[in-house]
Amino acid sequence: MNDGSGRRRLPSRGSAGRDPARRRSAGANVRFRRSRGVLPPDRFTTRSRLAWLNSASSRIGTTLDLERTAQELAEFTVPRFADGAAVDILESVLRGDEGSRWTEPGIPPMRATALCAIEELSTLEPTPVGETFVHAEQPHETLLHRYVLRQGKPVLLSRMRDDDFIRVAPTASAAAQMRAAGVHSYLAVPLIARGLLLGSADFVRGRGTPPFSTTDLALAEQLASKAAVFIDNARLYGREREHVVSLQRSLLPRVTPATPGLLVHSEYAPAAAHHGVGGDWYDVMALPGGRTALMVGDVMGHGLPAAATMGRLRTVARTLMTLDMAPERILARLDLATRDLEDEQVATCLCAVYDPADSSYTLASAGHLPPLLLDGRGAADFVPVPTGAPLGAGVIPYDPLRLRVPDGAHLVMYTDGLIKSRDEDVDAQLDRLRAAALSLPPGSLEKGGLVERAPVGAARFDEAVLLVATSAVLPAGDLRVWELPQDGRAASAARGLVTGQLAAWGLEELADVSELVVSELVGNALRYGNGPGELRLLRGERLVVEVSDTGPDLPQIQHADLSDEGGRGLQLINMLCRRWGSSRTVTGKVVWAEQNMPSSV
Repeated sequence: MNDGSGRRRLPSRGSAGRDPARRRSAGANVRFRRSRGVLPPDRFTTRSRLAWLNSASSRIGTTLDLERTAQELAEFTVPRFADGAAVDILESVLRGDEGSRWTEPGIPPMRATALCAIEELSTLEPTPVGETFVHAEQPHETLLHRYVLRQGKPVLLSRMRDDDFIRVAPTASAAAQMRAAGVHSYLAVPLIARGLLLGSADFVRGRGTPPFSTTDLALAEQLASKAAVFIDNARLYGREREHVVSLQRSLLPRVTPATPGLLVHSEYAPAAAHHGVGGDWYDVMALPGGRTALMVGDVMGHGLPAAATMGRLRTVARTLMTLDMAPERILARLDLATRDLEDEQVATCLCAVYDPADSSYTLASAGHLPPLLLDGRGAADFVPVPTGAPLGAGVIPYDPLRLRVPDGAHLVMYTDGLIKSRDEDVDAQLDRLRAAALSLPPGSLEKGGLVERAPVGAARFDEAVLLVATSAVLPAGDLRVWELPQDGRAASAARGLVTGQLAAWGLEELADVSELVVSELVGNALRYGNGPGELRLLRGERLVVEVSDTGPDLPQIQHADLSDEGGRGLQLINMLCRRWGSSRTVTGKVVWAEQNMPSSV
């Protein structure tokens, strides 16, 4: 096509325009080359052209980043082939959609993706990299839009006449700049892969260089064909990454529940690298008695398989946490579940349960990095949790660690993407994390400030999960704990304690049901649990009554015949309370029941 086309791009020193929603591997400014012009025709022989074209495969598409690939195409052509180059990609392609041939009226939404030129062309007016250009005020359609974008045909202007500049440039100012800079030859080619238009690449030559020829046009078309395949591959990988990130985020908790005595901030940071997304997860769950379960995990591997495995493990873990199991027992069960997966993946996991009654954590680790504890007074140390085997390795049991923390202490749980880099060993990475945590200004840690201090760009090649749990003082009197006598006075004492505390809280209307509940729980502890231990009463979103004992058997609802004297206590609790349950502890078990708070509270 020996016709003309072009635009106002090409280089303008300092022409910024970074799109905040997208990464710009090459930056928003034009890349300038000091070399002057292309080689003379007698040195750019047929053999050298073929060698130059063959080298494109090793210099373009070195990454799976679409914007970087476009920049590599522009830089590859300057100054060997052209004095200036610009690459523009369809907005739909940058979003991961398929390319297409533009047939609608008007100008298709295009994004300036890459620019490169020699310094002599620094006075031109490019569209800044990262900006979308759709000029509603444009009085005419340029030849680029008419031929390259609509018909998928190249455009060649070997020697530009005065009237060609306005046909090439979108504005009169851009045309004047091209004329003043000595631009005399223009070439534009479509970027087509699998028969679909992805964008365009255009080139210019200035003073002291020969005009583009039909041989140059053929060379540019072959180069564009190669580059379009690399760009399309980057688009496909980018779309896959977005799908994995979307799946990953959908499998993580949508909100962090409010729990007594603990403020939890969660953060998920996907990796910049396409292959760095996969199996990191976290979970926060409110347990009976005001306790809180915290968990972070990392499935080894990346991509959709790791994300799918993560979703299954988190579902199992959440079910186990619902049963209010001890952290070491949760990990043991998770190990069995991981071994049952067909893909035989392995994962690390750190599980913690916080009890506001004594400000203590119970922690267990399955091959995970140690949590970091900041005591709120300027000291920070890693918690020496016994490190068990990763989930799926088949090596159990796991050993727990019980740790009491002062009010205002921060427990930092994370995955290795927060610290992992290619040029440091694990000890150095952990030391850097501790130093970063200590250097944060007040309040920044609780807002996820450590993610901002993590390695960035290519240095952080894996996704990261961060949980920061800050212990806080419970509102005065919201949690009461009493030791019960071990004899027949226990039920009467428990009823008196409960009714007295409910009266102090102004919850007298819950007293009747609460007396029945605590009598049944204490009676079961006397009959089957070697006597009651602690009575715990928690006022929060619901009223929770909990009784502990040293018995090994968990209570179950049983069918009672009309002639039976007992067996109906748990049935009454089940009907009168919102929910109830039991769980094993190191010394025995706890049995609890929840009631909804009065609507007036």
